[in-house]
Amino acid sequence: MPTTIKLPYWRLSGFYFFYFAALGCFLPYWALYLQSLGFNHSQIGLLMAILPATKVISPTLWGWLADHTGRNIALIRVSSCLTAASFALVFKEDSFVWLALTIFLVSFFWNAPMPLFEALTLSYLRQDSHRYTSIRIWGSIGFVLAVFAVGWALDAFLAMACLPWLVLGQFLFMALVSLVLPGRSMQVHGIVAGSLRAIFQRKGVIAFFLVCLLVQISHGPYYSFFSVYLKESGYNASQTGLLWSLAIVAEILLFSVFHRVSRRINLRGVMLVGTALSVLRWFLIAWWVDNTVLLILAQLLHAASFGANHVAAIQFIHKHFAWPHQSKGQALYGSLSFGLGGMLGSFASGEVWVSLGPEFVFSAAAGMCLAALLIVWGWVEKPEMVKHP
Repeated sequence: MPTTIKLPYWRLSGFYFFYFAALGCFLPYWALYLQSLGFNHSQIGLLMAILPATKVISPTLWGWLADHTGRNIALIRVSSCLTAASFALVFKEDSFVWLALTIFLVSFFWNAPMPLFEALTLSYLRQDSHRYTSIRIWGSIGFVLAVFAVGWALDAFLAMACLPWLVLGQFLFMALVSLVLPGRSMQVHGIVAGSLRAIFQRKGVIAFFLVCLLVQISHGPYYSFFSVYLKESGYNASQTGLLWSLAIVAEILLFSVFHRVSRRINLRGVMLVGTALSVLRWFLIAWWVDNTVLLILAQLLHAASFGANHVAAIQFIHKHFAWPHQSKGQALYGSLSFGLGGMLGSFASGEVWVSLGPEFVFSAAAGMCLAALLIVWGWVEKPEMVKHP
């Protein structure tokens, strides 16, 4: 990419900010909102599993369309606007079936823009991909501000019934930012038959995707039931928001320094450390939720369980999937990890939360990360993970 092209830093950062601010309003508190409507743990698990479930299909469909048309920006705008429009349907009624159908529709559109946007951001950065975290950090900032503000508001003066309005507000801002993103033609090449198959024949690629799947399965109970677990353990909404925020602050700190040192770091090593510390994190949450100090430590380890693994994954996709397949590569990563992995983790944890208990659920999450650690150690080769100088 010619160096004369100016990086639209604030518009790229702004989209990350509001996309993840919406997630910050939704993810920590939606299970509590569903609980306030009278749904049981199994129903909550099913409803929370819809968001990652659509990631199994939605990003791949939109990514394929983007790579075959080169119209990333238009697709980002359409999907962002339809996300906001479809979420407004939650106000019609609050039955289980209606909410399930509505969240499915919302998720189909909400899961679409981010893989396309990741590819767009990297298309601007190209050889400066180490600067990715300096842009992506604004998504973490948006998430932590939303989590903290919503938690405080729900404790101080807002009823839980107001939560959908807060989520809708962030979706509207996300849609508005998408409309001012700079137009950019994504280069589309003729796709060589079997080229994707050739990518997957490289040693370590399949192992990499399996690691991403296992890590996100382990996050399923956290995203779906961590807030419920805290509430059942005596924490209020403000404390819940602070604990969620602490995790994202740790992620922000990682992103703020990673781009400065990424050229000198072996990304396979990052994944080894990230998966190993993930094992520790889930064991701490499982057995020491009443110990505030250890729970804080567990939340700080979010920088490892999510932040480090995600950055390594983005760099891996950027290296191994050539530009004709860049959007598909990002979409495949989202589909297999956040999609299939998140769906399996959310659904399974909801099914056994009451019968086996949260200690078992989070211990099983630790087991998933232990398996991921062994796969990284045995099958993800160092040469496959080294970033371009």
